[in-house]
Amino acid sequence: MPKCVVVVIPNLEKVRDVLRAWEALGVPGVTMIDTIGMASLRYWVGRDDVPLMPSLRRLLESEEAAFHHRTLFSVVPDDFDLEGLIQETERILGRFEEPETGFLFVLPVLDARGFRRP
Repeated sequence: MPKCVVVVIPNLEKVRDVLRAWEALGVPGVTMIDTIGMASLRYWVGRDDVPLMPSLRRLLESEEAAFHHRTLFSVVPDDFDLEGLIQETERILGRFEEPETGFLFVLPVLDARGFRRP
């Protein structure tokens, strides 16, 4: 069963290194989106009653780029070396158990259409 690998990267300077490493490992494709975590959003706004869906455009266009993250996701084949991918990602970002390194999770993909194999 294919897997969807998702990683949230708070350090924008390391995104290109992760992308290069994933490509070298044979990841068939990556989608990247700008994201912001709720903790950062609360800090930025300065209160606890932040709406669940604030104006995303305002956030992304703001000067507060330090609060932005990049979230990468990719679907990899069932025989892909996930542990190697995770280890290489942690080599670049640091161990995920440490603060400010990011967040990674893997989900099973029940169906995938248009999936390209490396």
